[in-house]
Amino acid sequence: MSDLNLLLTLDALLTEGSVAGAARRLRLSPSAMSRSLARLREATGDPLLVRAGRGLVPSPRALELRERIGPLVQEAQAALRPADALKLDKLEREFTLRTREGFVENFGAALLARMASEAPGVRLRFVPKSDRDSGPLRDGSVDLETGVIGSTMGPELRTQALFRDRFVAVVRDDHALARGRLTAKRYAAGRHVAISRRGTAAGPIDDALSTLGLSRDIAVTVAGFAEALALARGMALIATVPERHTGHLRAGLTSLALPLALEPFTVSLLWHPRMEGDAAHRWLRGCVRDVCTAQPASVAHRAPSASSSR
Repeated sequence: MSDLNLLLTLDALLTEGSVAGAARRLRLSPSAMSRSLARLREATGDPLLVRAGRGLVPSPRALELRERIGPLVQEAQAALRPADALKLDKLEREFTLRTREGFVENFGAALLARMASEAPGVRLRFVPKSDRDSGPLRDGSVDLETGVIGSTMGPELRTQALFRDRFVAVVRDDHALARGRLTAKRYAAGRHVAISRRGTAAGPIDDALSTLGLSRDIAVTVAGFAEALALARGMALIATVPERHTGHLRAGLTSLALPLALEPFTVSLLWHPRMEGDAAHRWLRGCVRDVCTAQPASVAHRAPSASSSR
């Protein structure tokens, strides 16, 4: 029997003043209650209830415990009951979201508006996602994270798909690629901005080009989407970025579907399982999911050609 059950048994015995009454209260047999009383006597080193005639009377130690046990049992039972229904209008809490650049620019305003209308006391803190380390979710410094699920993700993490995305080529309107049919050869021949958080330019785009016997002319490598798009906006460079994740960042630029055999990818929401049952955290996850689902995907100005040939 657990310590909490012993406390419940002791509370029932002291309240009823009899083994039979306590047994009825806890829906136990009299023999089971007698065994529990024996365990309580052994644990406390006191007889607790002493026979007097046909009944039982509490010992001085039992009278002392009766004043303390009742509130303890009530607190324990309250702690183990399901949490009260979440009252969003009364919720005061701060959540930390770790995302790559582009998420706040595209989804941040809609997310804040949704939260302000439902839970004005909730605050958000966005922090940059510089790697795929799951440590911040594990240690609690981050509540939620967005990203593409990879092999380095902790196996215990919970995930939920938010949206599908694909890479597009982005140039300014006066760039040569903004006119005419985009082919893999024309795409590869242009000067490119490569994006790599680790400083290495090669990636899935280069692998797809390599299968066609092509390679990019990389003029510069940067760490993020916003930097790549800023350079493409200011110079005759090609930035290849995720379409939905960079929607607002690409405003005023020409976006082109890639003439390459690249599979779309899924951006997901990640959190630690200890937050699974937290009502406020569950509400926040729903807000992020709804906002990302409602945000329409921007359409590339050019459809890819039927062939990926040069």
